[in-house]
Amino acid sequence: METIDQIPTSKIQRASKILQTGAKVGVNYLKYYGDKLSNSEDVARGKLNDSNATDIYNGLKNLKGSALKVAQMLSMEKNIMPKAYIDKFSLSQFSVPPLSAALVQKTFKTYFGKAPSEIFDEFNSTSINAASIGQVHEAKKDGKKLAVKIQYPGVSESISSDLAMIKPIAMKMFNIRGKGSDVYFKEVEDKLLDETNYVMEVRESIEMANACGCIKNLRFPKYYAALSSERIITMDWMEGQHLSEFTQHNTDQNLANQLGQALWDFYMYQIHHLKKFHADPHPGNFLVSDDHQLSVLDFGCVKTIPEEYYVPYFDLAQNENLENPAFFKSKLYELEILRSDDSEQEIEFFTGMFHELLGLFTKPFQGETFDFSDASFFGKLSELGEQYSKNTELRNMNGNRGSRHFIYVNRTFFGLYNLLHDLKATNINIFNYMPKIENKVSL
Repeated sequence: METIDQIPTSKIQRASKILQTGAKVGVNYLKYYGDKLSNSEDVARGKLNDSNATDIYNGLKNLKGSALKVAQMLSMEKNIMPKAYIDKFSLSQFSVPPLSAALVQKTFKTYFGKAPSEIFDEFNSTSINAASIGQVHEAKKDGKKLAVKIQYPGVSESISSDLAMIKPIAMKMFNIRGKGSDVYFKEVEDKLLDETNYVMEVRESIEMANACGCIKNLRFPKYYAALSSERIITMDWMEGQHLSEFTQHNTDQNLANQLGQALWDFYMYQIHHLKKFHADPHPGNFLVSDDHQLSVLDFGCVKTIPEEYYVPYFDLAQNENLENPAFFKSKLYELEILRSDDSEQEIEFFTGMFHELLGLFTKPFQGETFDFSDASFFGKLSELGEQYSKNTELRNMNGNRGSRHFIYVNRTFFGLYNLLHDLKATNINIFNYMPKIENKVSL
């Protein structure tokens, strides 16, 4: 694979690249309007999605950082995003050009004042894995095999300006209106800044690993603060296959269920007992070992859930509450899905829309166990996402709906559902670590 000797770090350099990408997207939309004159809407939209996905990924992959991280986040939205984006953006999880050996050496000199060879007994200057914010190298010290994660230069410093520049592209693609949209972009910006704070990541990783040690069939690497810095993290090397690789060949249903249960319990324990959780559930962050344990990597993105969001969100996990119209509507206001300035038409539309969405999305919580291998459940999620993406009434309304906390909570649940579906996990016990929520008194 090609390597990178220099990453554009100045605002002008990065702006130029993002503006070029935005211009290509603009041209693609002009072609789309022309295509609709001679082709069906589905054919024209398919061409637009293919062109946009390719141009956006190619424009962002060498920039690294927040722009590419947003693409990685979108690649996990299998039930919402068109397949063209999923296929192209998923490359940002594993297949982006890594830093050259010379740039790796320079990064170590900057943060340790030493070359890697002066710190470790062995250090492989060729990256094992390169993603959006950092890349991983193999090393050895005192007979122990280690993983060394190096953050790309300039990533942290460019987050705010990058997001400001990709904001117009995102708003056009996802029907986001200017009024009230800043709170959502600020949420993404804050979490991305957290992901570049490697001192905080080491601290969070140690705390979360200790807290989740009670969960069966999970393991975590040990982190070495003395060999880490603001931009470099050293941890144990964890052997195993990425979850996505494992699911491609596994035929052992009992093993799939065991790993799926560990994954579900890991998230339910964090959400309901710690009120914060690992909010980056893509398959590259989970390894399956030869002895059938699930290793959890990368606590860079940890989301805390405030009580004022947690309570109404999980109130609506109960079917009885979904079917209580007055109670349901009151929770939509608490979750900022409905607003005091909504028209009667908007109240009726969004109440109906979210009743349908939540009725399907909360299906796993409606019984003691759930079969995540059920293709019909995921097919319905995709159909519903497709239905509302084409809804002309929705396009004419202000689509900025819901608390900012939805971004990472829903992203995590969608990611978790998809990992369990890829595993074909069945009979997952839902309430091992999740309290059964009592039905509320009718209003």
